[in-house]
Amino acid sequence: MPYPDVDPRPNFPQLEQDVLARWEKDDTFQASIDQRDAGEFGANEFVFYDGPPFANGLPHYGHLLTGFVKDAIPRFQTMRGRRVERRFGWDCHGLPAEVKAEQELGISGHPEINEFGIDRFNDACRTSVLQFTDDWREYVTRQARWVDFDNDYKTLDLDYMESVMWAFKTLWDKGLVYEGYRVIAYCWRCETPLSNTETRMDDVYRDRQDPALTVGFELETGERMLAWTTTPWTLPSNLALAVGTDIDYAVVELDGVRYVIAEALLGSYAAELGDATRVDTLSGADLVGRRYLPLFDYFTDVERHGTGEAFRVLAADFVSTEDGTGIVHLAPGFGEDDQVAATAAGIPTICPMDEHGRYTSEVSDWSGTHVFDANPSVIRELKDRGVVVRHATYDHPYPHCWRCAQPLVYRAISSWFVKVTAIRERMVELNQEIDWQPAHIKEGSFGKWIENARDWSISRNRFWGSPIPVWVSDDPTYPRLDVYGSLAELEADFGVPVTDLHRPQVDDLVRANPDDPTGRSMMRRVPEVLDCWFESGSMPFAQVHYPFENTEWFEHHYPGDFIVEYIGQTRGWFYTLHVLATALFDRPAFANCVSHGNVLGDDGRKMSKSLNNYPDPREMFDTHGADAMRWHLLSSSILRGGDGMVTEEGIRDTVRHVLLPLWNSWYFLSLYANAADRQGRMRTDSSNVLDRYLLAKSRTLVAELTETLDAFDLFGACQLVRDHLDVLTNWYIRRSRDRFWEGDVDAIDTMHTALSVLTRSIAPLLPLVAEEIHLGLHGSDAGTSVHLLDWPTPDELPADDELVATMDLVRDVCSATLSVRKAHQRRVRLPLQTVTVAAADAARLTDFRDVIADEVNVRQVELTEDVGSVATERLQLIPARLGPRLGKDVQQVIRAHKAGEWTVDGDTVTVGGVTLQDDEYTLELVAEDDKASAGLNSHAGVVALDIEVTDELEREGRARDLVRLVQQARRDAGLDVSDRIALSVRAGADWLDAIEVHHDLIAGETLATSVAVELDTAVPEPVIGVERA
Repeated sequence: MPYPDVDPRPNFPQLEQDVLARWEKDDTFQASIDQRDAGEFGANEFVFYDGPPFANGLPHYGHLLTGFVKDAIPRFQTMRGRRVERRFGWDCHGLPAEVKAEQELGISGHPEINEFGIDRFNDACRTSVLQFTDDWREYVTRQARWVDFDNDYKTLDLDYMESVMWAFKTLWDKGLVYEGYRVIAYCWRCETPLSNTETRMDDVYRDRQDPALTVGFELETGERMLAWTTTPWTLPSNLALAVGTDIDYAVVELDGVRYVIAEALLGSYAAELGDATRVDTLSGADLVGRRYLPLFDYFTDVERHGTGEAFRVLAADFVSTEDGTGIVHLAPGFGEDDQVAATAAGIPTICPMDEHGRYTSEVSDWSGTHVFDANPSVIRELKDRGVVVRHATYDHPYPHCWRCAQPLVYRAISSWFVKVTAIRERMVELNQEIDWQPAHIKEGSFGKWIENARDWSISRNRFWGSPIPVWVSDDPTYPRLDVYGSLAELEADFGVPVTDLHRPQVDDLVRANPDDPTGRSMMRRVPEVLDCWFESGSMPFAQVHYPFENTEWFEHHYPGDFIVEYIGQTRGWFYTLHVLATALFDRPAFANCVSHGNVLGDDGRKMSKSLNNYPDPREMFDTHGADAMRWHLLSSSILRGGDGMVTEEGIRDTVRHVLLPLWNSWYFLSLYANAADRQGRMRTDSSNVLDRYLLAKSRTLVAELTETLDAFDLFGACQLVRDHLDVLTNWYIRRSRDRFWEGDVDAIDTMHTALSVLTRSIAPLLPLVAEEIHLGLHGSDAGTSVHLLDWPTPDELPADDELVATMDLVRDVCSATLSVRKAHQRRVRLPLQTVTVAAADAARLTDFRDVIADEVNVRQVELTEDVGSVATERLQLIPARLGPRLGKDVQQVIRAHKAGEWTVDGDTVTVGGVTLQDDEYTLELVAEDDKASAGLNSHAGVVALDIEVTDELEREGRARDLVRLVQQARRDAGLDVSDRIALSVRAGADWLDAIEVHHDLIAGETLATSVAVELDTAVPEPVIGVERA
């Protein structure tokens, strides 16, 4: 037969496996690349960055969603004629790999790792990060994502690491890298600092209960300044107090002791100071410079600690009266703001904490105690001294390590930094050259983050990572510092081949200090490794070993055309890419970015294996298929930046509402074309109005899809396709059944053409099902995959804007009328007398009265352009939207609305003199007396339906209900669509009456050559019998 036999009940997962096998056999992915010329200097190449996932775990839905986007856009660009290489990337270094290796080895912490051996530990890291590569390949292949695994890149590769080394050296040469002693986030379990980026990642902030202590610091004049802290363990290293110069402070006396507290916060201490007497008021400026007695004497030795300027009151603009006491205790070694204020006042940064988070011997009373464990002891000591005014608890979100989940501390530590503040303004300027999807991210989360960017801590006191390529003299008498940017530079100075830049091999590169005439001091590498985010940010150039290879290629392909990741990467990968691009190349790293929301479990919470709140991806592939999962994710609001849930129900709905309607359209064409022994061909010259409409709508789809996908809006693209499927299945096919039954050539060719265009249009969104339908449509003439074809253009199809506008209005009228039927419980098979359509352009419906009457099952369609004679406008306010904008004035608007003081002028709605915004109201047309009516989608018209049911109408409705029952009986009997039947009906009197009056209708619709009836008042529904005649 012309078309293959199409299964009306397709097994989509099996169908997909067959397509995947065909692609592998034909090497279709590579063919899609090879057939597109790169152009001069790669001008025709579309470059997208495959952000490297951490390799030591299995993919989850977040990875799959990103992967679907990474596949859909390159498929679209390929069909548009671009050459699109896709290299898979692996992020191999950093804490994720180290924590996993520690768990597998049963060791923890620097001492145990050093004892185990850095070489053996790093070998374990290497093995750990690569153990899931086969699983990733299986998942990615099954999701129908085309990507090159054989030519992948790994951040642990020597070439990649050399490019990272070059980046560090280049930043150093530009004065954009420095070593500093700064307070930054620190993980005492992993024994390493973290950057601001890492403290803003998902799940970093977790609820924690800390002690909240209010302590009195005694001024030399005797008053006690009350300071509030949730970190009592920092009090032993207190070196100053801070006040706001423009804050007023109350001085109150209780039991002979005077206390100083911000006036605005005095009331919150009513329980403790409610009986105190107000004796004075001081400004913050009055307090600045005054000295107080240290709580502890650990750092009072001025000669030893340099604390001559300590233990006094400082002015600071970060002091507020939002909570606490309006007085801040400063421990410069444990607070970023504390350090800045203290340093400006000549107070040293003292950090009595070791790498494990324990007090050093400087805090002699609790030396060796972890600071968190020391809290109760510190509080007890201060209570014993009588300086604690309040001891409570404080529940608050607190930052935790993003890998080991332990609570972080902020501490002063030596670290290497990128001087982001020096290029911050340029980063803001270059962000204007990037197109974001959703657009608000440019000035929103990403724009605000870079506007306030701080210097980036890039060193980690760890083992598995790219080395910081800095060598220093081990004798400060003969200082020297060398920074290296290539293997050649290392080999030239150290005189040995360098084949591995990992520790401990790179640490073994030691040479005599050229600046030491004694020859005794040696040049040794600093022990830190680079933040793995520095490596991720180096991906565009490091993946091609720039600048050591592919220099010309990189210069013509940077910035990349497209990247995608979830919203959290605005402070992660997107950010580090932008920092390095600005610092190294003075250009953005990417031209277009899709930033999607968070993928949640089916309970609305973060996906968690322990919560079992998401369907297993493999099971979903096997049950519903990859295309169903792809559509479910791509059509979700997640791609508009919101959070969204992944549920099996949602994936199942995709099959029911998208895949099956598409497949059923193909089945419908094949069934009737084969029955007529015809195969469709590409034609666009049919004069039939429905054919012309479908072709013109297909043209519109192609034009709008092209524009939408050019803007990287996959969510919008899915909506367009969904709407078009409604046109195809619920309008064109339903209205054309008789023509297909008759084997109408125009109908078959038109639908063949429309499906051919549609399969090309949806190929990026439903690549597997589109491939199967395409090959079925064209058979041996297909010759190739749909993914090797060019993207359709509007010029392939005829334009008919007038017809489209008219038919869209017809469909709108029918949809509104059917909604009225449903609201008033009038089944569609029950004919009604009249529907009135009132719209400004109702006259264009004149030639389609019969279509409307047939579609909504009414005897008569009345048209009028006098909308006011049929309906009035009804305005409804949305107070939840009005309130935030208008404040107290919202009540004025509500009163004016109730009084009818509102007008509509075009698209402008004014109530009580206030112009409303689009999302602050709804406006609809309602027929007089609120009778059976509904507004049209455009709000430019209304339909009013006569819902009175006469005996005559009820009788015809029964006849049409009987037709439906007979058609179902035909299907159940396995009859062919063209088989004639002998029909028998046993039913009650009302049914037999309907058969008698509408015998010809029933016989014609069901192909019955005879109709036998039998009265049986006992059966609630007709009993149908069908036999092949």
